[in-house]
Amino acid sequence: MIKRNAITLSAVAAALATAGVAQAATLEDVKAKGFVQCGVSQGLPGFSNFDDKGEWSGVDVDICRAVAAAVFGDATKVKYTPLSAKERFTALQSGEIDVLSRNTTWTETRDTALGLNFAGVNYYDGQGFMVRKDLGVKSALELSGAAVCTNTGTTTELNLADYFRANNMDYKVVAFEKADEVVAAYDAGRCDVYTTDQSGLYAQRIKLKEPDAHVVLPEVISKEPLGPATRHGDDEWFDVVKWTFNCMLNSEEMGVTSANVGDMAGSDNPGIKRLLGSEGDAGKNLGLEPGWCEAIVTQVGNYGESFAANLGPETPLKIERGLNALWSQGGIQYAPPIR
Repeated sequence: MIKRNAITLSAVAAALATAGVAQAATLEDVKAKGFVQCGVSQGLPGFSNFDDKGEWSGVDVDICRAVAAAVFGDATKVKYTPLSAKERFTALQSGEIDVLSRNTTWTETRDTALGLNFAGVNYYDGQGFMVRKDLGVKSALELSGAAVCTNTGTTTELNLADYFRANNMDYKVVAFEKADEVVAAYDAGRCDVYTTDQSGLYAQRIKLKEPDAHVVLPEVISKEPLGPATRHGDDEWFDVVKWTFNCMLNSEEMGVTSANVGDMAGSDNPGIKRLLGSEGDAGKNLGLEPGWCEAIVTQVGNYGESFAANLGPETPLKIERGLNALWSQGGIQYAPPIR
């Protein structure tokens, strides 16, 4: 999610120019230093958040851990760089981080002008609105004249402007760089409405003084396919991150979990054999060991396990799978096969 202005584009362009060929062998660099440097949020429950012990968790963090498991056979070999929405792209393009896994929307501008390669969509989302229940608002179409809190450096500002303009409504933007600043301003009553991706609204609501006093409105005003990204110009590393995520999706589809992966390794199913590395050349093709996907599932879990542990109905966020269910279960999550 990025504010499309000249300052942001020029900063990233400069980073691209200085990155050059030196960044073209990320897999080798990662192996040499012994860890994956992963760009994450500054704290978004369910996606990338740290506890009072400094331990990170969330579906975006699980992508980082899964990449480490694929490369090293050890999901703990990750270091995290918390980034604001404004900082994240320059951090990736400059080589400060190896992969960006920070609730980031895949857009044409980012995929081309900003030089990002999106490795997949680990959460299909859309922008929404949250208000206090005592306002009595039932629809976003009742928000004319509202003060709206949001983040700078994101697509939310453009989406917000488009939505209010299309519906002939006035509004006032109250914008901040850091997500926690937006939450604090909304909680303090400095604005009437908080807008961001709906997943973010559910995540940030639990930080409010009285979470149950707020409601997420039904309207979804944009498409926000969120996923991890790497730099242009390094297809080998891009393939590693892309197929790390595909391993998690394919494992769920094939019924391979962290609890049964040991037993499944002896399966006669050819697809499972290729998935877990006892047959085929998937590991060799990626520059990884044959058991790269088995290490991911053993140490991190499949996609469904990650979703349930961080976002699902048994978590504080209580998010249903919805579009993020497998294609065979009414959703649109679908991975190319490992063969």
